[in-house]
Amino acid sequence: GISIIYISHRMEEIFEIGDRVTVFRDGEKIDTLNIKDTTEQKLIQLMIGREFKESYSEYKIDENREIVLEAENVITSKYKDPISFKTYKGEITGIFGLVGAGRTELARVLFGIDRSPCGTIKKDGKVLNLKSAKDAINNKIGMVPEDRKQLGLVLKHNVQDNLTVVKLKDLPWLLKSDREEAQITDHYINALSIATRGGQQIVGRLSGGNQQKVVISKWLSLDLDVLILDEPTRGIDVGAKYEIYCIINRLVEEGKSVIMISSELPEVLGMSDRIYIMNEGRLAGEVDASEATQEYIMSCILKADKGE
Repeated sequence: GISIIYISHRMEEIFEIGDRVTVFRDGEKIDTLNIKDTTEQKLIQLMIGREFKESYSEYKIDENREIVLEAENVITSKYKDPISFKTYKGEITGIFGLVGAGRTELARVLFGIDRSPCGTIKKDGKVLNLKSAKDAINNKIGMVPEDRKQLGLVLKHNVQDNLTVVKLKDLPWLLKSDREEAQITDHYINALSIATRGGQQIVGRLSGGNQQKVVISKWLSLDLDVLILDEPTRGIDVGAKYEIYCIINRLVEEGKSVIMISSELPEVLGMSDRIYIMNEGRLAGEVDASEATQEYIMSCILKADKGE
């Protein structure tokens, strides 16, 4: 006989246990509905204030597309199977695999955090010698890590410090740095609709979605060619997810290349133009998004498990 108010942005939980649902957006009540009379699509639309499409990428394959980043027979720190990988200009390259598949390990090699004992990494046809993340940044490669709180942010510092930390080397002297840091911060707060009281707010006090926008803004402030996104929408609400999808699509429209690692299969299928499937540190398949299905991707993983 106890009444329960259950607060969540996880759709499956709401539909599993709820009787009625009230949607809030930007601090205001939007609507209250009976669970049996609504759908997940309807709730998402109320949450973000606009239609939410199942497919987000509108990439058209160009037969003359340029390879921007390519790895040939590299080996990650945890696994010993050689991996070859490439991403094209203006493409969202998806990487999918279950926990322990080696996706993050591959990203760390591509970003210069870990070094492969063999193989090569090329950008625009030139062989790179990536000894550190700094080398990757100098070659216009950025990476949003999977754990924003441990690896992407300094939670005790403010939004401005976090957002401009990778940009500081481009700001030549102290007074100009202070002024330009504030200008850069204000620009991305507005451009990405970061809900904050300003650049001096402590970043640890922001919501998960707004923290993720700060991490992404940090890399947008540089003129990158390739952005690696490791679990870019983990732990954020559906409205923030939609906004991050829009940011990703804007990047590829500008000719940037995005490598998107995700454990959410519908997200990979909806956003990617090509998909690499990984299992236990090796590639289990590669498929164009136009031909990819959940069944095909999972079958590749099952075959890899069996050694086929």
